[in-house]
Amino acid sequence: MARAFTKLAFSPAVKAAQARYGARENGERLEHKEPARERLNDDLIAFVAAAESFFIASANSDGWPYMQHRGGPAGFLKALDDRTLAFADYAGNKHYITVGNLAENDRVLLFLIDYERGRRLKIWGRAIVIDEDPALFERVRDPGYPAKVERVLRIIVEAWDLNCRQHFPKLIRAQGVQARPHSPACVEQ
Repeated sequence: MARAFTKLAFSPAVKAAQARYGARENGERLEHKEPARERLNDDLIAFVAAAESFFIASANSDGWPYMQHRGGPAGFLKALDDRTLAFADYAGNKHYITVGNLAENDRVLLFLIDYERGRRLKIWGRAIVIDEDPALFERVRDPGYPAKVERVLRIIVEAWDLNCRQHFPKLIRAQGVQARPHSPACVEQ
């Protein structure tokens, strides 16, 4: 069984680059390393639950990528089970780029960073925008945030990988400093 992320990320062009730069042997080792990493384990579910922010990358049908930061209180990104993540989507800049991209290409990459512990988690998946599901909206909403949930993004996990700590800045939150609370929607003028 292969590492799931290598099936998604190691395209023929990536394998050629690995060979060109002398890293193909390492790539082959990763391809055959167990476990498959297609389901989140308890440690990663806890990592997700502690996250106060993440980046979500999508691409349109022409292949143009887009990355967006999402932030909130710890637990705003929910692990519904070991293969499913979801988060409430509130009003933002009104561009709807991620939502639009998902209408034509459901592939996403979530990038979670724990600067204090030096951990980076990449999650590949397929996302769907859910405009109406009262039970799901209630399950993912942040009770401390007064805004209305406009939609939910649900991600089916296909693969994950943890990055090494090389070249990683260790940032420590100053004592007594909390993450910023949600701010009102920001619409570009």
